[in-house]
Amino acid sequence: MTSGDPAAVQLRDLARLRRVRDRIDREYAQPLDVEALARGAHMSAGHLSREFRRAYGESPYAYLMTRRVERAMTLLRRGDLTVTEVCFAVGCGSLGTFSTRFTELVGVPPSVYRRAATAATAGLPACVAKQVTRPVRNREAQVTAPSLA
Repeated sequence: MTSGDPAAVQLRDLARLRRVRDRIDREYAQPLDVEALARGAHMSAGHLSREFRRAYGESPYAYLMTRRVERAMTLLRRGDLTVTEVCFAVGCGSLGTFSTRFTELVGVPPSVYRRAATAATAGLPACVAKQVTRPVRNREAQVTAPSLA
């Protein structure tokens, strides 16, 4: 394969995308933006965004925010930090953006989740609690109508 071979280019880009995803997983609490991620992968921001979405079904920013929300859920279940402290601990610079994205993925605001999660996961091993409380990916949380029964 030569460097101009489309298959070689696709494999090289896929390896770069995996490195970007791994970096997001490792450094989710650091200030990351698409331009910085693209520079680290030697790609343009537009190309990174398009290829990342094609490979993983969501933009790099959405993936980053999902990682941050997953970590926030764990910290909120512990109950020893305020929502604001959790917001900054996971790398979000804006409480409003954090709360909005958290609500989109989880279905309830972080403050409500914090109150309910402690009771809902009481007695469950941490690995099980993490699985059953994982946020919904690539779509907003399903809102169910309250039961009148």
